[in-house]
Amino acid sequence: MKKIEKRAFVCFLLALVLAAGMALFLIRYLAEGGRWASSAFNRHLYNSQGQLTAGTVLDRDGDILTSAENGKRTYYDNETVRKATLHAVGDLQGNIGTGALNAFAGRLTGWNLINGAFGADRGGELTLTLDARYNYEAYQALNGKAGTVAVYNYRTGEILCMVSSPSYDPLNIPDDIETSDRWKGAYLNRFLSSTFIPGSVYKTVTLAAALEKLPDAETRTWTCEGSLQIGDETIICSGVHGEQDIAAAFANSCNAAFAGIAVELGADILQQYTEKAGLTSSYSLDGLSSAKGSFDWELPDGRLGWAGVGQDRDMVNPCALMVYMGAIANGGKAAIPYLILETKNGLGISSLPRHVRKTRELVSRSTAEKIEELMAGNVEKTYGRDRFPHMDLCAKSGTAEVGEGKAPHAWFAGFLRNEESPYAFVVLVENGGGGSSVAGTAAGKVLDIIVNGY
Repeated sequence: MKKIEKRAFVCFLLALVLAAGMALFLIRYLAEGGRWASSAFNRHLYNSQGQLTAGTVLDRDGDILTSAENGKRTYYDNETVRKATLHAVGDLQGNIGTGALNAFAGRLTGWNLINGAFGADRGGELTLTLDARYNYEAYQALNGKAGTVAVYNYRTGEILCMVSSPSYDPLNIPDDIETSDRWKGAYLNRFLSSTFIPGSVYKTVTLAAALEKLPDAETRTWTCEGSLQIGDETIICSGVHGEQDIAAAFANSCNAAFAGIAVELGADILQQYTEKAGLTSSYSLDGLSSAKGSFDWELPDGRLGWAGVGQDRDMVNPCALMVYMGAIANGGKAAIPYLILETKNGLGISSLPRHVRKTRELVSRSTAEKIEELMAGNVEKTYGRDRFPHMDLCAKSGTAEVGEGKAPHAWFAGFLRNEESPYAFVVLVENGGGGSSVAGTAAGKVLDIIVNGY
């Protein structure tokens, strides 16, 4: 009798293990079935060259960016468009981690829990939020320089433009892509996966802190003599601005004034406002995570002054900066960006409509309204409103020093206040030179097409 009881107990334990294993498998199947089915080892979906032979990727206007035909993958017939959309669409070898062919392969196979993957002849459709025309113009505007251009709707979250350079034609891969500096970082999506010294675009954060923490910030003045000595550091300014209020100091992008403000605020407050602005956070764009910015606040006063104007060890991700611009435009909160407008499975059934997700409060509404007016003043007083026709533009430029012997990074970030064009944007041209002259010109070209058309 005891022997039977022992055997029954062992059988009971084995049954529990089997049930637990089946439950674990079911959970993993529900969570990762699409990824399993879209593995490159699945010859039902990939050819002998490792190319996904299922699914179509389209832009928001329905233009086919890539599709599978007769076991091979084809791309848009314009070389520049292929380069401009590479980091969103992906390459044949899977080197572009943010490309749809790699990141969203499960959706392209038409995968669902009931039918599985449909295969090459009945793959899914993936429509991106991007407009291929805007990406084309943005890629042209970068003019061969490394950098990124992005524009998104800060009310809905749709990314209309996302370009990273250097890029290459996925149908004609350069022979020296692994060895030449010309292609350095070509596989990297600079908008999502990189961080850079921000330069003066960071002054929008220092400004927010000053408006809320310095009681007399809007009534006092600062005097700029071309430089400011703080401890062992000499803060160099772009000019001699004389006596100026905070609006003029912001329009002049005065390093002396803002370095002094940063030291007066202190490291703890700057850290608080940087984190509140989301510049140390990561955003998830349909599962693609943006890089987190990084800052060092254990600094002597002189270096804290430099950090307050976007130098020293400040590092910012372009996506996070763009979202912060959207939050300023939208009363403190902005829509979280996304890339997938719609999917259709192998049966042609469309995905459910998107639900707009918003950030937490990145800046208070009252402060956002003040910064908005000051950024509009930048365009009016400094950048030139005639450079941006038919646009109610608010912007901040940045010229980020990156070391001796190297040209500075050029930044231009901001948003449109046009009711019919609720767009925030960011432009970075690596080693491009002046922020307003170089990045601002690139931004103007892209925004002109988006707002005014061809």
